Amino acid sequence: MKKKVIVAMSGGVDSSVSAWLLQKRYHVEGVFMKNWEEEDSQNYCHSKKDLQDAQLVCQTLNIPLHVVNFSIEYWEKVFQVFLSEMKKGNTPNPDILCNQEIKFKLFLKFACINLNAHFIATGHYAQIKIINNYYTLLRGIDKKKDQSYFLYTLSSQQLKKILFPIGHLKKKKVREIASHLKLIVANKKDSTGICFIQPKKFNFFLKKFLKNNNGDIYSVSGEKLGTHKGLFYYTIGQRKGLNIGGKKNKENIPWYVIKKNIQNNVLIVDQGNNNIFLFSIGLIAHSVNWINKNHIIKSKDYCYFVKTRYLQKDILSKIIPIGYNSVKVLFSTLVCAITPGQSVVFYQDNICLGGGIISAQLTYS
Repeated sequence: MKKKVIVAMSGGVDSSVSAWLLQKRYHVEGVFMKNWEEEDSQNYCHSKKDLQDAQLVCQTLNIPLHVVNFSIEYWEKVFQVFLSEMKKGNTPNPDILCNQEIKFKLFLKFACINLNAHFIATGHYAQIKIINNYYTLLRGIDKKKDQSYFLYTLSSQQLKKILFPIGHLKKKKVREIASHLKLIVANKKDSTGICFIQPKKFNFFLKKFLKNNNGDIYSVSGEKLGTHKGLFYYTIGQRKGLNIGGKKNKENIPWYVIKKNIQNNVLIVDQGNNNIFLFSIGLIAHSVNWINKNHIIKSKDYCYFVKTRYLQKDILSKIIPIGYNSVKVLFSTLVCAITPGQSVVFYQDNICLGGGIISAQLTYS
């Protein structure tokens, strides 16, 4: 008798092809997770269309589709946390928190207990292999799509129950398979952001939940340059939306966000993308998770790689534990726009070791 796999069907091409690939070895069923109430999003969220696409794909593949509503849990465990961090001036990553709290906790529990699943599967571009008797998370083969960055909060125990069927494929091949199968989602655009809200609509969406809190914009030298709408609208290294161009006695060089002074509600900026205030020699991270406990950093040499943003080039680094679930990361080269609230993820070659949340950048001064 085939073992049962429950696939998280998002209505996209990746989960659809994942389900088809798994049918060769397993009894496959799908689950569509409703994580957001459509009426709360003023048409920014497309969950209704995604559900329709998931239903059509499951009909084509001849597999059942279950629908589960996690919108309350998403609101409490993901979105409220996201808003709280935004109010503090941080730039949190809701995709990572959603993976941690919803997809690989609630969904995993629901599939195993309610649907008697042996495994769950998602369309993430990542791989799982057993190395030295430990379930280990590896990068996906497609370097442009590798999503291990978003999965660093997983544990080896969780990986035993998870399958990533397309981690060994490139996106182009996944779309080719979907086209060959005549799946309706073969050419569907990839989704990003909170509840898959596109970046262009993000600030309009946030206005529903965060009130504008106007404040001053100052240069690093202490000169007032303008006003901002609220610190939560801005992130370190941001260039657009500052509205302070063309200042008298200033060169026509773009301004960039350098720092947020939360206490005084002040945004601090400087000109040029090569200014020293944008660069860091390292960072401090908290809430660190090690996927395998045997991978906890022991060496103090520059022998690990880190990413401080998704799809960023690897940064050769030194990782030093400094307390309970906290580390200091020192870069081998200067790194631009280190952003509190974002995640730093650790690698040893293709193995994802874990990661943590950035709490502070380290500078020369």
